[in-house]
Amino acid sequence: MNMEWWKKSVVYQIYVKSFQDSNNDGVGDLQGIISRLDYLKTLGVDVLWLTPIFKSPNDDNGYDISDYRSIQSEFGTMSDFEELLDKAHQKDIKIILDLVFNHTSDEHFWFQESKKSKNNPYRDYYIWKEGNEGDVPNNWTSCFQGSAWELDEKTNEYYLHLFSKKQPDLNWQNPKVRQECIDIMNYWVDKGVDGFRLDVINLISKDESQYYVDSTIKGHQVCANGPHIHEYIQEMNQKVFSRKELLTVGETPAVTIEDAKKYAPLDNKELSMVFQFELMNVDGAEVNKWTDQRFSLKDLKQIMSRWQVGMYQQAWNSLFWNNHDQPRCVSRFGDTSSPLCHEKSAKMLAICLHMMQGTPYIYQGEELGMTNVPFNSLDDYRDIETFNSYKQLVEIEKSVSHEDMLRYMRKSSRDNARTPMQWNKEKNAGFSEHIPWIMMNPNYQTINAEAEMKDTNSIFHTYQKLIQLRKEYEIITLGKYELIMKNDENIYAYKRLYQDEELYVYCNFTDKEVSYDASILNNEKVLIQNYNQHQKGILKPYESIVFYQKSRA
Repeated sequence: MNMEWWKKSVVYQIYVKSFQDSNNDGVGDLQGIISRLDYLKTLGVDVLWLTPIFKSPNDDNGYDISDYRSIQSEFGTMSDFEELLDKAHQKDIKIILDLVFNHTSDEHFWFQESKKSKNNPYRDYYIWKEGNEGDVPNNWTSCFQGSAWELDEKTNEYYLHLFSKKQPDLNWQNPKVRQECIDIMNYWVDKGVDGFRLDVINLISKDESQYYVDSTIKGHQVCANGPHIHEYIQEMNQKVFSRKELLTVGETPAVTIEDAKKYAPLDNKELSMVFQFELMNVDGAEVNKWTDQRFSLKDLKQIMSRWQVGMYQQAWNSLFWNNHDQPRCVSRFGDTSSPLCHEKSAKMLAICLHMMQGTPYIYQGEELGMTNVPFNSLDDYRDIETFNSYKQLVEIEKSVSHEDMLRYMRKSSRDNARTPMQWNKEKNAGFSEHIPWIMMNPNYQTINAEAEMKDTNSIFHTYQKLIQLRKEYEIITLGKYELIMKNDENIYAYKRLYQDEELYVYCNFTDKEVSYDASILNNEKVLIQNYNQHQKGILKPYESIVFYQKSRA
């Protein structure tokens, strides 16, 4: 297997708006990131993924781009970005940018032109359709609720928006659109960036024959993995990605393992890797996130194992528990009911994921065990998807009560991941002197970077050690994966095999003491654990331990 640099790397995702505010306006910025590079270096991460930093009206927090070559003014200037790139590179930290090419903002110059008339040169940059018997072309719904079609009264045609109506979809069948996007990427590669995270990239190829056909599934699911998608990505690869060894990760909802093998093949003809969302649907949240449903461990093990086995020596995995669109992993998959359960389950989740094959992604604050937020009312939220879903389910359909919806939002809203980074126990957790753009999680008094860096037994130090182990042990990068204790409902256990080495990973996903068969261990040493003492054959609540040994001859 080729050992591209990103196969041994650990990526840290920065939600720029909430990481560090340097000029005290309540919003994180590029100078704020520069001021925290030493922290990131101490943690040991190799790559920073920045959420979109481009000019945007912020309808969807920057995922609605109005100018791909300008920096959003609240984040700083182009010279701030160049300084960040330079200083990160001096510390051997790479930077990848988050690009959104499925859609633009409706305030982008292209769309402003496109809607002027049917014969405007930019008309064909977007997907415009006549109505269907005086109504929308079809029944597709947007990811953010409501119809995926919006009528423009001036030209009396509808444009497609799989997300907000302020995010019109680009028409990738137009070669000019493809060239524009390639030019944008090359502009940033020339600046020195090290790769891209490509937002919902597998939605860009729409099937023309479906525009007047109703569907029982959401619009973005109809459009996923369309007829020309691999041509388009291969074109990007030839004209951009292959210029230097870039890390490219595609956000690809509704992909199977077979799809992922085509998107991220080991011959590097398309992307380095993709984000799949099968794991994020283990509690049904990709289908309907507004419920109390909790995952079953057997389902979680089955999904994780299927991807580990199915991609082995075929394609490359990305590993993540959470990101800016998902609730905090310790609240979702762990246990925050007591300080001890919080600490042990956060470490257990980290160990469970980081011993697998693939490139791990740490979402800012995950390394501290940051949790979901006790939002009190609708006014505390900022996310368009949350507001639209509340309006649809509570006010329009009346299918969910106000109280139930607030409870579901506290569990599943994207805003859980977006509250400011918890640096210390000073005012606003050291994020800003100004009131932050979104509320602080009140638990920053006890969960913060300053306290955890001083405590060698902290969640932070577990992440730091996991990053070091990945660099020291080839088996973590290259080893084959095998699930053990397949039907156990409490323990996630698996082994990794490489040459004459074996790793055994045991993770207790419960708050009870459970047992496992230790007879397969011989002359083992402990690589990492989340309790100071381990009794062989017994796992304490949320205990996790990794054994390393040479295989028997």
